[in-house]
Amino acid sequence: MKSKDSFTVNSANENTIDPKSVPWWTSSRLGLAVLGFFGFINIYALRVNLSVAIVCMVNATAVRLNSNSESDSVNSTNSINVPSSCGLISADANATLVRKFEDGDIIWDKTTQGLILGSFFWGYLATQILGGWLAVKFGGKRVLGISMALCSLCTFMTPIAAHTGYVFLMIIRIILGIGSGSVFPSMHTIWGKWAPPQERSKLTAFTYAGAQAGIVVTFPVSSLLCKYGFAGGWPSIFYILGSTSSLWVVLWMVLTSDSPEQHKRISDVERLYIRQSLQNTVHKKGPGKKLKVPWKSIFTSMPVYAIIMSNIASDWGGYTLLTNIPTYMKEVLKLDITSNFFGHATHLGKLSKVTPGLLLIGLGHLDCTMKGLAIALLAIGVSFSGLQYSGFLINHMDIAPAYAGILFGISNSAGATMGFISPAVVGLITEKGQSIVEWRTVFYIGASIYLTSALFYLIFGSGELQKWAVEEKTLDVEELNMLEDKTETKKSKEPES
Repeated sequence: MKSKDSFTVNSANENTIDPKSVPWWTSSRLGLAVLGFFGFINIYALRVNLSVAIVCMVNATAVRLNSNSESDSVNSTNSINVPSSCGLISADANATLVRKFEDGDIIWDKTTQGLILGSFFWGYLATQILGGWLAVKFGGKRVLGISMALCSLCTFMTPIAAHTGYVFLMIIRIILGIGSGSVFPSMHTIWGKWAPPQERSKLTAFTYAGAQAGIVVTFPVSSLLCKYGFAGGWPSIFYILGSTSSLWVVLWMVLTSDSPEQHKRISDVERLYIRQSLQNTVHKKGPGKKLKVPWKSIFTSMPVYAIIMSNIASDWGGYTLLTNIPTYMKEVLKLDITSNFFGHATHLGKLSKVTPGLLLIGLGHLDCTMKGLAIALLAIGVSFSGLQYSGFLINHMDIAPAYAGILFGISNSAGATMGFISPAVVGLITEKGQSIVEWRTVFYIGASIYLTSALFYLIFGSGELQKWAVEEKTLDVEELNMLEDKTETKKSKEPES
């Protein structure tokens, strides 16, 4: 019978543990990845829920009638003519306007809606670098847990804020962005101490895939709650998602730790294996020493700028569609917000994260009569976008694991600016009527930015540990010998099978 702490040393180096002898399915690092996966489902659910809810909250009929008062959509007989093939029917001034889409009771024009949706990114941008620095200094567990708790509180307050006024709602969304901005840098800092290089891609990719899963789940669930939820429909979106994220915060604070050394349930062999695999890469601040970050080396490193460019491009496309996809689906493709058809389409929310620019161009040439093809293109896009989680999004840990959280904060800060720049540009381009031609221009811009940044990354990107990120550490041979003695003692006490 083999003890759970049994291990063999590597034949090439007798002072290191053979990875094959280290548990995987029962390991603490896999448990961290699973819990992190559900955490990112929650954080993205809190982030994107308003993109669906706002369609249910706003009285789009009133907004449309106001905006059409000076447009060609109202003809001389005071009738509104919309092609029936696209999901709407005609109505004259003496009849009730009949729509397939149910309207809310709040009247916010397109500009106000854009400000509300974009306000999240004002706060999100503010805590990217700060969140990474705080995670390195105080530990990613606490920073991430407190940030998620703040986001949960803001989510609970969203319905109250919406009924109070759009300014109050913008303030709540800014605070939500402040909390969300620390989540990715904090998780990067934690994985910098937990993920062995040979397992880094699969551990982090699985964790961050929760972001995609959060969109997959949130859009259709929110659509259903808009129509069938309690408290008037759309408020239930925020109450339910706020509750699930609060539960996750409790589990996170109880079950995780900043490093293997601090974990209470990790096996001795796994702890030592992780420590040895991360030699010369993990920053360890000694007693009484100040945290030293090589800022000059970071901001003069071309691989860092390659990651920054990738973030800018992917976030341009991602935020453009993430904040506008419900409007695009409803106004251009004419998909019912509460139908199953829309539910199938919405797991595409971040289509252009790492999707070839050609898909964006193709999407711009579709109209409301090609719904199936639009969904197919979006589905292909989201499939490709998953590659980012084992690509440039973890590149920070390849080039500088000790400062992964700070590097992510820097690169994601640049990308986060797209959160309020791209909606403004999209609004400017599509302000005349959400036409296919206008959206085609939006997609052309996104494709150009994506392809340019991809070329830059191919030229200057790197997966090698940078010299300025190396910190010399001595091999813990004595601890390995103690673990071997401990394991042999356990074996001698176990009955033979």
